[in-house]
Amino acid sequence: MTTINPKITPIYQTSVFKFEDLDELNQYFDEPGSRYLYSRNGNPNSDELAAAISQLEGGAGAVATSSGMSAIFASILAYCQSGDHVLCAADIYGGSAALLNTELSRMGITVTYVPFEQLYDLQPFQQPTTRLLLAETISNPLLRVADLRRLASHCHDLGLKLVVDNTFATPLLTQPLALGADISLHSVTKYLAGHSDVTAGAAVAADPEVAARLKQIGVFYGLTLSPMESWLAVRGLKTLRLRVREHCHNAQAVADMLTQHPAVRAVYYPGLPTHAQHALAAEQGNGLFGGMLSILLADDQEVVSQFMRRSQRFPFAPSLAGVDSSLSYPLGTSHRALTPEQQRDLGITVGLVRLSVGIEPAEELVDDLRQALDA
Repeated sequence: MTTINPKITPIYQTSVFKFEDLDELNQYFDEPGSRYLYSRNGNPNSDELAAAISQLEGGAGAVATSSGMSAIFASILAYCQSGDHVLCAADIYGGSAALLNTELSRMGITVTYVPFEQLYDLQPFQQPTTRLLLAETISNPLLRVADLRRLASHCHDLGLKLVVDNTFATPLLTQPLALGADISLHSVTKYLAGHSDVTAGAAVAADPEVAARLKQIGVFYGLTLSPMESWLAVRGLKTLRLRVREHCHNAQAVADMLTQHPAVRAVYYPGLPTHAQHALAAEQGNGLFGGMLSILLADDQEVVSQFMRRSQRFPFAPSLAGVDSSLSYPLGTSHRALTPEQQRDLGITVGLVRLSVGIEPAEELVDDLRQALDA
């Protein structure tokens, strides 16, 4: 029989694996990791993706999940049960807040939101049942940067775990576990897969026992990722370093132009010296500032719509981080589920537009935005 040694792991597009006899079945249970049983429990493709992301993050293990939302869900359940309390940075992705407010509240897990300015003084918000703080490395959509080393130290002093959504930064800018976080999670859909053709997530733990618990939650709740999506995401990871550098370079060029345009009232980008956490972002991000930024236009929906219609290189799409640029509208998409009071407190207004800067030629992106704004 011809020996097959593929350079790339093939797609194991199977829901179940077969056994020769009961001895092989017993081996599966006696020696975890020695065989595969059922793709929800484990599959070579999803295991390869989880191992690769764990290595990028410097973790002790990971689980590849069906989406970023399921990665958040698994991360919280790794530490919490009914009756527990969670702290969450107020400046966070709207879907994360919606999950906490609806589904987790039905499970008896309550939440308190902490303003960004008070993240390093959590004691007034802590309850006897508080288990963890959920925060983002770079916040969505106003690009605030959390001091993860300081935050992790403060959480651990209070007996809390720190769970960090590292989607915007990626492990190439920041490795939260190395700074003291307990779990680092991703919407793999975004930068890690990178081509807007995969929906996936991942949660990486610093502790092997927590990593095993994440995998257990993924199996029991059916959150694990399918072989095809796992294979595509692994393919995307192979160009992550090249892509992220271009994203960051282009975002800086776009941000620099936008700060000079009279139609733009404010630019939110950590790479600008005027950004409140610029020095921290430079240190924590290894000199890179990411490919995401937000701008503030006139407080007029028609002005925003006109800008969207005129841009040719930034289509309006409710996602981010693909190789192609896009723009989004937090008030109507990612943060739509927040109350008007929460939106107002966070600065998510009618004129706020979020830009995901792709890897196209920077001058083309700059020229396109300039002509759209000139209108």
